[in-house]
Amino acid sequence: MKVLRKMKVIMVSSLIGIIVLGMAGMYYYQSTRFNSNITINHTKVGGLTADQALKKLKSTVLKNDVYVGQDLIYDGKDTKMEFTNSDLSSVKKLLKSQQSFWPTSKENNYSLEPAKMDQYRNHNMKKLIEDKLVSMNKSRLAAKDAEAHLVDGKITVTKSVDGKQYDVTTLLKGYEKQEYTSEVHLEPVYIQPVKADSPIVKKEEQVLQELVQKSMDYKVQNKVYTLQGSELIQNATVTKDMQMTIDPQAITNKISEINNSQSTLMKDFQFTTHSGSVVTVKGQSYGWAINVSKETKRVQEAFEKGAKLLEAESIYGTGWSTYGTGYTATTNNGIGDTYAEVSIDEQRIWIYKNGKLVVTTNVVTGRHDTSEDTPKGVWYIMYKETPSVLEGRSVGHGDYSVKVQYWAPFTLSGCGFHDASWRSNWSSTAYLTAGSGGCVNTPLSAIKTVYDNLSKNEPVVVY
Repeated sequence: MKVLRKMKVIMVSSLIGIIVLGMAGMYYYQSTRFNSNITINHTKVGGLTADQALKKLKSTVLKNDVYVGQDLIYDGKDTKMEFTNSDLSSVKKLLKSQQSFWPTSKENNYSLEPAKMDQYRNHNMKKLIEDKLVSMNKSRLAAKDAEAHLVDGKITVTKSVDGKQYDVTTLLKGYEKQEYTSEVHLEPVYIQPVKADSPIVKKEEQVLQELVQKSMDYKVQNKVYTLQGSELIQNATVTKDMQMTIDPQAITNKISEINNSQSTLMKDFQFTTHSGSVVTVKGQSYGWAINVSKETKRVQEAFEKGAKLLEAESIYGTGWSTYGTGYTATTNNGIGDTYAEVSIDEQRIWIYKNGKLVVTTNVVTGRHDTSEDTPKGVWYIMYKETPSVLEGRSVGHGDYSVKVQYWAPFTLSGCGFHDASWRSNWSSTAYLTAGSGGCVNTPLSAIKTVYDNLSKNEPVVVY
C-alpha cells in the first residue's frame, strides 16, 4: 500500500515537471519569436526571431507606388528598405511589445522607420509627387471662391463652386505621416472654395460698404468739390487681403467734367482792356488743364485710403512750360492782376502789377501787309535774356541775326518784346507796311522799364 502511494506521488511530480518544462519552453519560444500574424511595414515576420525579421526587412522591396484614392498617380522606382544592423534594437522592442504568454493568431501590423533616413523616399520622391500633383491640378477644375462685388452701385455676393484640384499641401502632410510601406495610399483632399457665409466674404462686404459711404473734398484752384463714393464708385471688388480694385470710369467722368468747366487751356478769355471795354481773346500758350488720367488715379487712391481732402496737382500746359500757367490766377477771368496788354490797333502796351499800371508805351508790332502780324491771343513770358542775339527770317529781308539788349519772348514762333535800335519809324501806323517780323518793338527809352516789370510765366494779352 505504501509502495502504491509512493508511485502516485512520483507520477504526479513528474507530470508537474513536464508541464513546467513545457510552459518554460513555450515562454522561451514566445519571447524570442513574433506571433504568427504579425507584420512590420506589411512584411510578414510571424514565427521569426528579431534577427530573422530584420534580415527579411532588409531584403523587402518597396514598389513606391503612390495612390490618391483609387488612382495611381506615381509609379516610383523599386527600392529596398534602408534597414541596417543598427535597427535590431528597434525590432527587438517590437518583439517584446507584441509578446504574449500563450500563442495568439491576432493580426497586428507595426510601422518601423529605419534609423538611416531613406533619402529617396523622404526627399526625392516627395518632391516628385509634389510636382506631379501640381501638374495634375492644371487640368483639373479649380474651385471658385464666393466673392463680394460692387456692381452698378449694389453689393452682391457670388456663390462658391467646388473644384477637383488637389490640396497639395495637405496631401504632402498625409504623405509624411504614411507608414513605411511598399505602396502609399492617400485619401483625396481637394482645395475648398471660400463660402458665401465665411468671415472673409463678410469682411469683403463690409469693406465695399464702407467704400461707397466715403466722401472727400477735391480742391481745384480755389474751388472745392465734394466727391461722394456712392456716386463715383459704381463697380469694385476686394481681394482676400482686402486690396480694392475700383472701376475708375465714373471718377474719370467727374474729373473730366471739372476740367471742362474750370480749366483755361486753349479756351477764350473775357478780357477787360485798359479803356474798360471787354474783348474775347483766344487762349494760346497761356492756360492750364487737369491731367484727367493722373488725377483719376489720385482720387481713386485717396478714396481707398479714406482721405478727406485732396488738392489737384496733375496740372499741365503748353509752350515753353509744361506746367499750366495761370493755375494760381483766380481773378480777372483767369488772367490775374499781373499781365501785359498789347493793342495792335492802338500800337501800345500796358503792364500791370497786382492790378496797378506800372508802365505804358507806344510800340511797333508785326508788319501787316506781309502777314507778319504779332499773333493775337493770350500768351505768357517764356523767359528773359539780356543781352541777346535774335536770329530768324523776315519777308523781303531774308535771314537776319541782330543783337538786342533786352529780350522777353512769349510765343514759340519767336515773337517777344525787345528793343530795336535800328528802327526810326515809331509812328502808330508803322506796323501796316514797316512793322517788325512779328515781335513787339519797344523804344529804347522804355524797354528797360518794360523788361524789368515783365516776369516769367506772366500772361501777355494781344488783341
